[in-house]
Amino acid sequence: MNSKQLSKLYCCALALCLNLAAAAEPLRIIVQTDAPGARINPAMWGIFFEDINFGADGGLYAELVKNRGFEFPEPLMGWTKISPSLAKGRLTIHDENPFNQANPHYLRIESEGKALLGVANEGFRGMGVRQNEACHFSAQVRAVAGSPALRVELYSSEGALLDSVALKDFSSNWKKYSAVLHPSETNARAKLYVLVEGAGSVDLDMVSFFPEHTWRDRPGGLRADMVQMLADLKPGFVRFPGGCIVEGSELARRYQWKKTVGPVEERQLLINRWNYEFPHRPAPDYFQSFGLGFFEFFQLCEDIGAQPLPILNCGMACQFNSGELCPLDQLDPYIQDALDLIEFANGPATSVWGAKRAAMGHAGPFNLRLLGIGNEQWDRQYIERYAKFHQVLKEKHPEIQLVSSAGPSPDDRRFNFAWPKLRELKADIVDEHCYAKPEWFFNNIHRYDDYDRNGPKVFMGEYAAQSDKVVSVKNRNNLECALAEAAYMTGLERNADVVRLASYAPLFAHVDAWQWRPNLIWTDNLRVYGTPNYYVQQLFSRNRGDAVLPVKFNPPADASPDPKLYAAATRDDASGEVIVKLVNATAEPRDLVIQLEGARSVKPGARAVLLTGEKLTDENSFDAPRKVFPRGFSAEIKALEFNQTVPPRALMVLRVGL
Repeated sequence: MNSKQLSKLYCCALALCLNLAAAAEPLRIIVQTDAPGARINPAMWGIFFEDINFGADGGLYAELVKNRGFEFPEPLMGWTKISPSLAKGRLTIHDENPFNQANPHYLRIESEGKALLGVANEGFRGMGVRQNEACHFSAQVRAVAGSPALRVELYSSEGALLDSVALKDFSSNWKKYSAVLHPSETNARAKLYVLVEGAGSVDLDMVSFFPEHTWRDRPGGLRADMVQMLADLKPGFVRFPGGCIVEGSELARRYQWKKTVGPVEERQLLINRWNYEFPHRPAPDYFQSFGLGFFEFFQLCEDIGAQPLPILNCGMACQFNSGELCPLDQLDPYIQDALDLIEFANGPATSVWGAKRAAMGHAGPFNLRLLGIGNEQWDRQYIERYAKFHQVLKEKHPEIQLVSSAGPSPDDRRFNFAWPKLRELKADIVDEHCYAKPEWFFNNIHRYDDYDRNGPKVFMGEYAAQSDKVVSVKNRNNLECALAEAAYMTGLERNADVVRLASYAPLFAHVDAWQWRPNLIWTDNLRVYGTPNYYVQQLFSRNRGDAVLPVKFNPPADASPDPKLYAAATRDDASGEVIVKLVNATAEPRDLVIQLEGARSVKPGARAVLLTGEKLTDENSFDAPRKVFPRGFSAEIKALEFNQTVPPRALMVLRVGL
């Protein structure tokens, strides 16, 4: 071996040693604490609500009776005739001289009195009742013939009588009658019976059954445990009512906010597009009663300290369905709906729509500042319609920021067509959507690094990692998907000057009545649990910070053999804390040196939270709702430079006072 060969061998050996030494050195993360960058929108992390997966009726809206007004196309859907062998009589649907013209159908029960005769309501895959918790029954009743009584009975799924009350002395005019039942046991699939006792005939309408304990104990209100899950997120905004139901499969089936306010008996039923959207998950009993309407949405936002972000139809039906268009020269009523909504939300009680809000119990404004025009629309048809809304609303309400659409994909032809057009229109905020495999989210943490800082801002309005593929029934809310979203969210947070709003979607799903998965929160008739994805959202929202801090990896993270390590940092103005978020999506622990540059010292009492699991496939469930759950741990941080090990498959949040 000659000297040249020896020299080359020596150099190679030296390089190998240096590389091994470098590999043994822990990765260094440098946070520049004295160089705050973009201010973070206090409302950045929010909630996307759509009435999918029985998220409203049968979900957030606590009404237990399905088809309470007999207005479904099959008027007795949800109801079963109860007719023992001795019973003689009949059930018929009528619409003459109704209780309310907006919902004209009602049930007439005619009995010869030889045995109890009537109907049972199945609820939404059953009725969830709790032992001894009062449940409030009410119905509009009118005597037709004779003087029969009504027996209101509650049965368990096994057929045990849980409670029973009698109502009698009915008027010949429509009148609301009420009673309270106290279930003798907890049951998730109870049924409500309404039976005629004695000879005669009665008319029934607006049959209602509510648990006493609703959110803030409001009669006819929202399911308390589901709202509590939203409140626990500490969201900055709530987007409602969707989602594709805003558009409707055709314009006649679009969501019209004016039909969702006022007395509930005047709110007209509408078929839900998710009733028939997926042949593999049909839901023929899925309708919208609008007991949860725009007033209740605004009230919910106020309750949980979130900004309202309503979305309005822009004169386009869903382009995945009919794509029906309102002609441009007939768009004025749609634009007027937007103007009237702003007045409903913000106008004085002396204005037309402000008076309607006040009549519903809210004299003051709801302080609306955001308004979405259309949902997930695309191409020239959308741009033309958005432009007309933009022109009028910016002239009359410059204080309202408008949210526009870039279509259903984050990078296709529709997306690339929309952005330049919306930039020309000087749009305020552009709504981007993405449902994709976890790899997309891991690979797109730098997506917004090169966005135009002076152009429209971004609302990442719908996103969720799909463990299988979009619209697959095999998608799971597992830890891998949650970590992919957490990694992506570090990129959203780092670009908070561009990305002003973000929300996971969809929000709720009933375990027995879903159309789409994955979802953030799963429910049945009595229980609710958060997914690993839920706790990622919660950790980011509760640890938002007020300003972005620069973060540098040394060596750069993308130079490492397995770069699935992600970090972001912010400053909390009130507490003086630096908040560091770390995502380790690998199967090995990562030893880090974290260096807080630009500060004099750290305060004692650093706080830390860890979200992790044993396997990337870990999920939560009703039986194990906290299998993947954030847990605090002791963080002994005494210097501006400290060692920190991030376990495998983990999101870690450190809060260090300076």
